[in-house]
Parts: sequence; C-alpha cells; structure tokens
Amino acid sequence: MASGGKRRKSIKPPPPKHKSNLTHSVTTSTPPSIYTSFKKHLYFIPLIIILLAALFLSSISSNTFRAIGSRNTPKQNYVIEVVNEFPHDPAAFTQGLLYGGNDTMYESTGLYHQSSVRRVEIQTGKILALHKMDSTYFGEGLTLFKDRLYQVTWLKKIGFIYDRNDFSKFQRFTHQMEDGWGLATDGKVLFGTDGSSTLYHIDPQNMKVLQKQLVTYNGHEVHNLNELEYINDEVWANVLQTDCIARISPKDGVVREWILLHSLREGLLAAGRNNFDVLNGIAWDKDTNRIFVTGKLWPKLYEIKLHPARKQLHVNIRDVCMPGRFQF
Repeated sequence: MASGGKRRKSIKPPPPKHKSNLTHSVTTSTPPSIYTSFKKHLYFIPLIIILLAALFLSSISSNTFRAIGSRNTPKQNYVIEVVNEFPHDPAAFTQGLLYGGNDTMYESTGLYHQSSVRRVEIQTGKILALHKMDSTYFGEGLTLFKDRLYQVTWLKKIGFIYDRNDFSKFQRFTHQMEDGWGLATDGKVLFGTDGSSTLYHIDPQNMKVLQKQLVTYNGHEVHNLNELEYINDEVWANVLQTDCIARISPKDGVVREWILLHSLREGLLAAGRNNFDVLNGIAWDKDTNRIFVTGKLWPKLYEIKLHPARKQLHVNIRDVCMPGRFQF
C-alpha cells in the first residue's frame, strides 16, 4: 500500500435530468453507495483483530514464559531412610565433606585453634591423615578438583589448595566471594557459597567469579546456603539452622526439590545425645551412588536413601527450610 493511503476513484456526476425524464427508470450503471462499500469492509474487521492479537502474543519474550515456569512448585520433596550408620568424631565441627574413594572421606573442620583437613576411614571413623590449620583460620567448605583439595575459610577471603595425598603441600589463594562457606565442583568449575542466597560459579584456575546466581524457591530467596555437594547435575546445599537440603539447578539457581532430614536430629535426641550442633556435610560416592550426611559435632555419619515425602509435608517448606538471613 502506498504511503499516501488509498486513492479514491472520482465519481462522475450524472447529467442533469429534464422534467420529461423523471418517469424514466435509473440505469444499472449507477456506482454503489458509500454505505454499501462500508458494509462490505465490515467483513474484514474480525480478521484484522485476529492478526493484531497474534502479533501481540508473538511479541512477548520467551524469557517471560521461562521466568513464570521457574516459579512452579517442585515436583517432589523427599524424606530419608538411613541405610547405614558409621562412627564420626564428635569433636569434629564439620564444615566440608566429600567422598575420597576406597571407603574414605575428606573432611574440613572449623573452630579457631581446632580447624583441620583430614582423611577418614568411613567404616571405623579412624583419622588416616590430618593437617591442623593455623589457629587464626576457621576452616570451611572443601572440594576435590583434579587431585587437589580446595578449602575456604570463614570471615576471610582466603583459601588453601592441598595435595590430596600430602596435606603438608599446600598453597594459599584469595577469592571474590563475600565470605567462604561451601565449595563443590562439577569437574569444570567450582561452586561456592558465602552464607547468603548467592551461588557462585568460580574458575578454579584463578578463583575469579564467572557467574553469580540468586537461589530461589517459588520466587523467594533461599538464604543461609552452607556446605555443598554436586550430585547428578544438581548442587545440593545445606541451609544453616535447618534440617533441610536444597537441590539447586546450577542452570538457573532454582530449588527444584527439598530433602527433609529432621528424623536424624530426632534420632540423636532420642538416643540421649544433646551436645551436637546443626546438620552440615553432604558427600556422594558417584561410583555406587551412595549419599552420606553428617553434622557439626555429630557422633554419626549416615548413609541415606531418599523417599518421596507425604503430601502434607509440602506446605510448610518456607517455614521449616527458609529462615531469614542469619546474622553473626
């Protein structure tokens, strides 16, 4: 269509009629009236409305739909079954835990003057190797990347890299997180937490932050992210001061599912144990798909299996797993 709009054809007026012709009939060559033309165009209005609606819908970004979908409630939450119980050092303030192969664990412990990195035999809880850290450091999260152990420390942007076979060989690094809490890896990047609702993606070569993700559940921030483990394309995170593990998608930071472990605390209390702290520590043996958990000052290391939770447990997730930001 030309920019000047439709060009109307001129209608040549009929010749004046003489009185003698008034009784003659009107010829069929008379052009249609304006009303008739308008009536014909009415048939196109519904089509125009449909086309405009289609254009409007197509203009909505697909990202909007993805954002809406990411707020959906997880498909399933889980409770746990204890498969095995193993001895665990009740003096170990567990801050990082990971499977070391051959039925052993690597563990990072906290508290000033007591922090350490250790290798432990699972069946007996025996400490096979131990490096005691300088008294000025408070040990935190630990992960294994290409035969080297990476450890962060609390309230300092300082961490250490150890030879997995000789803890006396180590080097220091600095990182860009606000604090050092948890560490895990997918074999390509490191994932880190600082006690906030942020999941960091870190380059293990230079410890630079590659990406920061806000961790959310149904559109609400999940604070107090603590110890981490990477399991089957998910980042699992202990949430401080809760008996919950969040299963986080590293693609978008959304908590897909929750694991509820309150039965472990109840079991310890029922056994007369009360000198223990919070749940903290997740380890995965990917070769046999075994999952282990423990806590700070816990006398037990547990091998667990997951089972779907009863429906009524879904409604209180925000109450039991998502406290406000914890301030030290």
